[in-house]
Amino acid sequence: MLQLSGENFEKEVVESKIPVIVDFWAEWCAPCRMIAPVFEKLSFAYSGKLKFAKINVDESHELAEKYSIRAIPCLAVFSKGREIGRIVGALQEDMLKVKIGEIAKL
Repeated sequence: MLQLSGENFEKEVVESKIPVIVDFWAEWCAPCRMIAPVFEKLSFAYSGKLKFAKINVDESHELAEKYSIRAIPCLAVFSKGREIGRIVGALQEDMLKVKIGEIAKL
């Protein structure tokens, strides 16, 4: 799983050739820990079509502020350098797949 920070966000997300889904999360967030295994599992299912990455909002609060992250977990989908949609809250795997498909057109 790709771990993001202020140092690699531009290269890995903004300049990515394929869409990227970024999990904005924190260690203390129980719903974040609940969806982590689902997010990991889906990263394999969408391999080559959608890049999966995580960013800890406590360690990279400047990026959380830049993208107006107000609640976590927040899964933001980026394509061609801009945010095209987001999913807020912990969802079950089947619903998360539907939402990802709707946003990323997969």
